[in-house]
Amino acid sequence: MNNDLAFNDVDTLGQLLAQIADLTKQADKIKDQIKDGGQTVEGVLFKATYIEANRKVVDTKKMYADLGITEGMLAKYTSISAVFSVKVTSR
Repeated sequence: MNNDLAFNDVDTLGQLLAQIADLTKQADKIKDQIKDGGQTVEGVLFKATYIEANRKVVDTKKMYADLGITEGMLAKYTSISAVFSVKVTSR
């Protein structure tokens, strides 16, 4: 455990993440209203424009199976890198 980091800093991080979650919910609700209301909505300081686009996603598992690509073949072209994160939970 890192003793240089004060316990209060961890509590502050948890509170900030909770606030971000609440703000994200509020923002998503307003975005949904904009989607339902029209293409462009103007405020005093900001303008919001609703944009719709199609996203293309490749089902790689199905593609590998159809092409006969095995896990061993895939491993030859797969790189691994370390990823670090901080998980915050309430006590």
